[in-house]
Amino acid sequence: MKPFAYQAPTTASDAVRQVADDPDAVFLGGGTNLVDHLKLGVARPGALVDVTSLTSAEITERDGGLLIGAGVRNSDLAADPRVRERYPLVAQALLSGASGQLRNMATTGGNPLQRTRCVYFQDVTTPCNKREPGSGCSAIGGYTRYHAILGASEHCVATHPSDLAVALTALDATVHLLGPDGERTVAFGQLHRLPGDRPDKDTVLDHGDLITAIGLPDLPMARRSTYRKVRDRASYAFALVSVAAAVDLDGDAIRDTRIAFGGVAHKPWCATRAEDALRGQTAGVDAFRAAAEAELADAAPLEGIDGGNAFKIPLLTRTLVAVLRELTGVNR
Repeated sequence: MKPFAYQAPTTASDAVRQVADDPDAVFLGGGTNLVDHLKLGVARPGALVDVTSLTSAEITERDGGLLIGAGVRNSDLAADPRVRERYPLVAQALLSGASGQLRNMATTGGNPLQRTRCVYFQDVTTPCNKREPGSGCSAIGGYTRYHAILGASEHCVATHPSDLAVALTALDATVHLLGPDGERTVAFGQLHRLPGDRPDKDTVLDHGDLITAIGLPDLPMARRSTYRKVRDRASYAFALVSVAAAVDLDGDAIRDTRIAFGGVAHKPWCATRAEDALRGQTAGVDAFRAAAEAELADAAPLEGIDGGNAFKIPLLTRTLVAVLRELTGVNR
């Protein structure tokens, strides 16, 4: 591990300034992802700037929704009665990720910023454009079981690992930021990037931007929501595919819906084609399958030494159908 300096500023503004002024500095929150990367040699910062006590650890009412401080621990967010009642997909997504010990450390501000678990990204002996731009992508033609079927590029086929981020994408959450130029907000669905020719840039954040809070909107349909994760083992595993969804019903008709996928792209995937296909439709398995087919029409599965990941297309289709059947109560 490369030696690094440790800094403990007393205000969020000071922390932002210290990171913005030092290209080798990074923020330290819960550290559950950063510490792994320090051990592996993936991350080699010159300084860690501790923001653990500098952002709110409170969940407050705001404009009919909730404002979640970036310092709120994942376990506390999942257990909050307001979240469980009004946004159950958030609690379910959190409880499907990591372990109890990690959820007790991980923060709301840090969780969406965790980096890919691609085995090649984490192996510093292999070429990886995300870790070293221009070095190549070892995953292409390699081990691809966990990799992207949507939005990938010739430079990167990695997927985003956060379960919480998929739920927040489905909810049209907002990200509250403090940067060198002051405060601003970003739509959560615009926070993460597709790889393009710059897979090293996971998000639209500038160096020195600090997430201070996440806003959940006043969204009544979120009470009828769920998160389903399909993985290789029952716990402490990343998604092969996942679905976050909320549905607004008018009798048997789908008045509105929000859907996001995980485990299939470099960012949480907002399934707008599926949403458009479902609005105004009578709830039923045929409509659910048609929505999945519309969203996955451009899916590009990968070949690989492990047989590739084409299985994700039927798996995601079945998962979306199961989620929508659960939310609408239809059996046909």
